[in-house]
Amino acid sequence: MAARKTERLTPSDRALLVAARAAREHAHAPWSQFKVGAAALFGDTIVPGCNVEFDVYGLTNCAERTAVFAAFAHGVATQPLTAMAVIADTPEPASPCGACRQVMFECGGPELRVILTNTRGDVRITRMRNLLPDGFRLEKKAARRRKA
Repeated sequence: MAARKTERLTPSDRALLVAARAAREHAHAPWSQFKVGAAALFGDTIVPGCNVEFDVYGLTNCAERTAVFAAFAHGVATQPLTAMAVIADTPEPASPCGACRQVMFECGGPELRVILTNTRGDVRITRMRNLLPDGFRLEKKAARRRKA
């Protein structure tokens, strides 16, 4: 299956791809050797992330969630998540796992721009609504209080 370009790459997309590619170089994947990089755009701030494996595989963290968690740790998640880029050495552009899709949906919503690529440069641009249709999100506390 050939990679699809559903939208044109913007300068911001290109910057995210550069950051994701650089983050991939820091991945810690001693068991799988499957290195993944990601870059999340919160406001005007690009936050990189890479996958990190541990001996107990359930404690491993994906690149996409690493980027989102780092944004919270650095105080930039107060801005909206508007785009995410993901890169891996795969035949087709890399796609996030289910857990990452849920976290991305919660932070960026259905219109989150997602740029998927591989190390060969194939690119697929999509929206979160396509990766996680009918995504789950709790109401914010303020909205719940108003209903009471």
